[in-house]
Amino acid sequence: MDPEPVRLPITDTLDLHTVPPRDARAITEEFLYQARLHGFRAVRIIHGRGIGVQREMVRAVLASTPFVESFSDAPLEAGGWGATIATLRLGPRPIHGATDSGLK
Repeated sequence: MDPEPVRLPITDTLDLHTVPPRDARAITEEFLYQARLHGFRAVRIIHGRGIGVQREMVRAVLASTPFVESFSDAPLEAGGWGATIATLRLGPRPIHGATDSGLK
């Protein structure tokens, strides 16, 4: 039996440090979807510096997501090249005041 999905509050930041690599792509995709539904225009995805595998995966997801307008390294004070900032196009009707999502 599959375990119950873990519900996470949606903020403007996703930290992938605690996410198993096999789940990172799906979680990043769902985070972007939920962030858009919640009305965020900009998000920060912390992937770490390492050898760049997570960074490249995050950027591939961002590049293939139609509602991502742009993305770049975070400013130094927000993680530098260990994090990526993405600008999102808003969805049709943002959910305001939501504290929880179906992020798994």
